[in-house]
Amino acid sequence: MTDTANLSLAVIGAGPGGYAAAFLAADLGMKVTLIDPEANPGGVCLYRGCIPSKALLHVAKLIDESRHAKDWGIAFAAPQIDLARLRSWKEGVVKKLTGGLGQLSKQRKIEYIQGRASFDNPTTLHITRANAAEESRSFDRIIIATGSRPAIVPTLKLDTPRMLDSTSALDLTDVPGSLLVVGGGYIGLELGSVYAALGSKVSVVEMLPGLLPGADRDLVLPLHKRLEKAFAAIMLNTTVAGVKEEASGLRVTFNGPEVKEREKLFDKVLVSVGRKPNSEIPGLDKTQAKLGPRGFIQVNKQLQTNHPAIYAIGDVVGEPMLAHKASHEGRTAVEAIAGHKVAFEPNAIPAVIFTDPEIAWAGLTETQAQKENREIKVAKFPWGASGRAMTLDRPEGMTKLVIDPQTERVLGVGIVGAGAGELIAEGVLAIEMGAVAKDIALTIHPHPTLSETVMESAEVFFGTSTHVYRPKT
Repeated sequence: MTDTANLSLAVIGAGPGGYAAAFLAADLGMKVTLIDPEANPGGVCLYRGCIPSKALLHVAKLIDESRHAKDWGIAFAAPQIDLARLRSWKEGVVKKLTGGLGQLSKQRKIEYIQGRASFDNPTTLHITRANAAEESRSFDRIIIATGSRPAIVPTLKLDTPRMLDSTSALDLTDVPGSLLVVGGGYIGLELGSVYAALGSKVSVVEMLPGLLPGADRDLVLPLHKRLEKAFAAIMLNTTVAGVKEEASGLRVTFNGPEVKEREKLFDKVLVSVGRKPNSEIPGLDKTQAKLGPRGFIQVNKQLQTNHPAIYAIGDVVGEPMLAHKASHEGRTAVEAIAGHKVAFEPNAIPAVIFTDPEIAWAGLTETQAQKENREIKVAKFPWGASGRAMTLDRPEGMTKLVIDPQTERVLGVGIVGAGAGELIAEGVLAIEMGAVAKDIALTIHPHPTLSETVMESAEVFFGTSTHVYRPKT
């Protein structure tokens, strides 16, 4: 075991990976310095990503439900949207959370430096503070947690406020009459859903044949059907050939076999085509840390780079670029530094798309199994047979299990429907604990809840689901 009381650690980047690492290191007795450009910990996730976007998605869902309430015999007037107040509320949520993290940092006696860091050598950082003061400091260990940034398409780069990325879109300066979202991934669809609820005519263009590439098609289908009603257009197998600014908006040119209008004018364009790692750290080339072909820092299962004193975690080391993955990597790296026998090798990292309906999955997907020619059995429970889903008027959902046919072990879980992001944790636990389908089927779930759909999907596997009839063959 390492003598943590005499060990100094610097963490570069205070996002969900960086601050989780710093907090655990302080709890283990290390002398911790946490460096980030922001006034408090939080990173992109809290300041410009997960948290503000989910706050706005909550509002979007509320607006959408108010519009559907007429089907239940309740009529609401059209919502009056006060953008300034909405922005203030969203920013208030961010301020409370980041301020709370600042307090936790102080309580743990972490030295928090608002600034940026570069490498003088593998154990010495050159730190430039926000007030422009500079210094060089040496540390026993360094964790890189610099995160990622929105990817830029060179052909779509225009210096105009009409061109948005995932960061500027969250500023919500106005509600454009028409908005084109370039990219049918989760960030584009989440932000597109927000703007559509607020009143924009939203169009989405995706170069591949379906939205959310990589997700199982049966999970995406209910969302696609709902977005067809919420969005002005969904253009698949289509690329953006160019964008020109005119006095009245952005003129976009499309290419693709299914293009009906080659040119169209939009008030604003949101480019959401993925993220790039922030691995261009000045001086990193003075260490033995190596970058892979896509710019990710290469690490082992202890999150250690090619230099034994330098570790890296989160988006900067590879996909999936998820906050919860970064947090767990941060804790693993710190435990490794502390001399514990650990490795980051999860059986399942949950993915959640916070659209309406939500989509979530963990472990082996059907798509992945097909690519790997793995033999699986899939058990699906339709939410049309769920009493709770019917009371919510959301019967379009589905819960499915991906099961090993020999051992009956649960290899993967997929859910589409209201609250899928909350339900998926049960699936993650089942996969990590090595549960078999019978374990889930025999676990009594409360009624009426959406969680019952997990239990009943296991019952479907055995052909004994109470609410799904399967004729004997």
